[in-house]
Amino acid sequence: MNKMARYLLIEDERIIYEDMKRMMDRLRPDYILAGWATGVEQAVVLVEGGNIDLILADVRLSDGLCFDIFSRISVDIPVIFTTAYDEYAIKAFKVNGIDYLLKPVEESDLEAALCRYEHRQLTLSGSSDMKKLADDYIVKPCKSRFSVQVGDSCMSIAAADVAYFFSEDKYTYLCQFSGKQYIINYTLEQLEKLLDANMFFRVSRNCILNIGAFQKSTRYFAGRLRLYVKPEFHGDIMVSRSRVNDFLKWIDGTL
Repeated sequence: MNKMARYLLIEDERIIYEDMKRMMDRLRPDYILAGWATGVEQAVVLVEGGNIDLILADVRLSDGLCFDIFSRISVDIPVIFTTAYDEYAIKAFKVNGIDYLLKPVEESDLEAALCRYEHRQLTLSGSSDMKKLADDYIVKPCKSRFSVQVGDSCMSIAAADVAYFFSEDKYTYLCQFSGKQYIINYTLEQLEKLLDANMFFRVSRNCILNIGAFQKSTRYFAGRLRLYVKPEFHGDIMVSRSRVNDFLKWIDGTL
């Protein structure tokens, strides 16, 4: 992502500020916290400083209401309001409000608000940077099954039933956990984009592995890993040194 979204947190209670920042770090680790304001005066200074893409603001602050900020300076920045009171909702949407979250803020509600912000930016700007940002967080459907030819017949195989895909002699094969193999009309490059990344990983140039087929790995020459899978593969499966870290994160569920 070329452009990281920079956000300002306006919240006068430290505990709530820390909770909001923790949720933002989990939901959008590539967003940058541009500043933290506890009151109107401090917020005005930070907003006037510029370079802010999004504001998350509590309504009631130590020195007034956050609406005082927008009455003092012209602000064209989307705002996600957070408050324990629902009486300000109408006013919030008159000052660039894109969502109004009641405290205590649920992570699922914040996620929905962030998605709304990203869709809004994509619609307004049409820029490739914001499109990439939205694409990162819009869940895309993964390929769940494959059609294979068996003689004159055609059958469907669920992706979850595939132990691994491999390429050989210009053909791509899928191998089921049962050991049966079929030719499919996809390249490994295409499959890498279509498959569920939590379930499948491109372990080598010629193999994409299902986590359920992985048995163990052993250290090998030049920092590589040798994999043992089930059903057994007819050759060696080696994870290159440059892929080892990502592979270990994948089997740990943290990639």
